[in-house]
This record gives sequence, structure tokens and C-alpha cells, in this order.
Amino acid sequence: MKIKDMPEAERPYEKLELYGEKNLSNAELLAIIIKSGTKEETSVQIAQRILTLRTTEHHDLSFLNKLSIAELTKIKGIGKVKAIQIKAICELAVRMSKPDNYKGIQIKNSKEVAQMFFGEFQNETEEIAKIILLNNQFQIIKIETIAIGGSNFVDVGIKTIIKSAMQAEATKVILVHNHPSGIAKPSKGDIKFTDKLYNALAIFEIDLCDAIIIGKNRQYASIYEHVSKQLKEAKNKKKGE
Repeated sequence: MKIKDMPEAERPYEKLELYGEKNLSNAELLAIIIKSGTKEETSVQIAQRILTLRTTEHHDLSFLNKLSIAELTKIKGIGKVKAIQIKAICELAVRMSKPDNYKGIQIKNSKEVAQMFFGEFQNETEEIAKIILLNNQFQIIKIETIAIGGSNFVDVGIKTIIKSAMQAEATKVILVHNHPSGIAKPSKGDIKFTDKLYNALAIFEIDLCDAIIIGKNRQYASIYEHVSKQLKEAKNKKKGE
């Protein structure tokens, strides 16, 4: 059955207009972007086939961001123009997940920091380190990317971080980096580097407020909270002995 032969209330365009976008399935929303089908399949059926490409490591639609134009055009019914439209929509979704300008926003806790970066880091395959530079009121002065790449931890220069903080006249810093593996658990290297950075910044009377790790599926970890928990567990264990 062609989409034009469907009851009006079941056609993606009309359904969205009548009932709102939240009442459409993923396939129906994707079908609106695809627009037209082929002689054999409707745009909804083509969309359903695209959705079957989702792998077990992705429980949401983030897998669409990983598909290249070449991979999308291998799907019958998806030409270069449609593939480019899908990629453009995916990028817009990422950009919509974060404000254009964080300047002046006050940071209250590690969860707020993590929420700022979930969308940006969701599909990253490389490790990226950023610093959030803050004033005395914990308001953001600016956010800088300081390193990209690395299999365990990015090659972050402590001197670079200190220089950036001093140039921005920041009194507080938060370090943020992602784990492309998706597991938001601090490694020994993460903890060691955080300790070195804390001591180095302290010499210049700049506080390292926290170091946050971003994983997949909205997972995150605060290295400060992780270390604090480890110390508490060790202390309780010692008491028990």
C-alpha cells in the first residue's frame, strides 16, 4: 500500500499535523525526512529497514549519527540527497542538546556538568578533554577543548590548562573528558592525572572543583566522588579488621 492510499490519519505528515510529533513512531518520523518511497516500499518501510541497522551497543537512535553517507546510500530507496538530509538532521539533534552559549551559567553539581555534555559526547569515537573555566560564583567564563585523541587518556598538558585558566582570570576549573568505550569509570591514569592537575593549579590559587567522565547512555562519573567512596570503603574495611 502506498502512503497516499493509507487513511489520512495514518499518513506520517497528516498524523503529525493532527496528533503532534510525539504520537509518531521513530519510523514515521524518519519517513517524513525520507519523504518518498520506491515502487516496492513506502517511505515508512524504508525507514523501518534503516532502524534495523541499530546494533546491540546502541539502545536509542544515536546509531544514526554513526552511519556514513556511503552506508546510508547502500539502502535501496536512499539516494545521496536523502542520506545528506538524514545526516543534517542528526547533527541538528546533537546541537539542540546543548545551549549555544554556556557563559554565565552557574554550576551547582557534577550532574549538571554531565548533562551539558551527554549529547556532544554520545557518538564520539575519540577521547576528548575539555575544561570549564569558572569565576568565584561558579559561573562559566568559557569552555575550551584542550586535547583530542588517545586510547586511555588524552595527552593533556597541565601547562596548557594553567595558561588557559590564567588568561581567562578563572579561579576554578572543572575537567571533563569522555570514555569512547562507554564505561564511565575512572581509570588509575584518570585519577593520577587529576591529582597532578589539582596540585599544579593549587600553586596558582586555582581550584580544581572536579573531574567528570562522560560515558554512553547518559552515564557519568565524578572522580572526586569515586575517590571519596574508595577512601570511605577502605576506612570501613580497616575498622572491620
